[in-house]
Amino acid sequence: MHRCFVMTVVGPDRPGLVESIASLVTAHGGNWQESRMLRLGGQFAGMLRVDLPEEQQTLFLQSLKQLEAKGLTAVFQPDQSGASAEPVRVTAIEIVGQDRPGIIRDISRALARHGVNVEELESEVSSAAMSGEALFKARLNLSLPAPCNTVDLRSDLERIAADLIVDISFCDLP
Repeated sequence: MHRCFVMTVVGPDRPGLVESIASLVTAHGGNWQESRMLRLGGQFAGMLRVDLPEEQQTLFLQSLKQLEAKGLTAVFQPDQSGASAEPVRVTAIEIVGQDRPGIIRDISRALARHGVNVEELESEVSSAAMSGEALFKARLNLSLPAPCNTVDLRSDLERIAADLIVDISFCDLP
């Protein structure tokens, strides 16, 4: 029998880190299901979902010490993907505006009030083309619970956007 697990791995970035992780998964009869990995602030940060044979799980956990010897910190948790049976609607929003503290806090607070789950968040601060000022950009993929009132949600987000002086695009919010 197989079981899926979610791992996070963080440590100083250098060539060969992904290969080290992939080799451990394969050595224990595992299958790499999906992942998100990137270099962030000079650090390697990765999340992955692996499928492992039940008899290899303990040995795999012990082998993670090999990653620690290479300066990586790994956290290993059982996959909970089937935990919620509540119907959801999927949508996305994009945020663009002059960078300032609190943008993600204020947006995520409004989302939480409406019971919306942030499935994925990507953000960056870059230099604006004309002015050179710090420009904040984010894309959030969201799961809206069935009882979520999207008119109220949109209204709350638009009010926050006006307060923060950012633009919010509703990619496919009903």
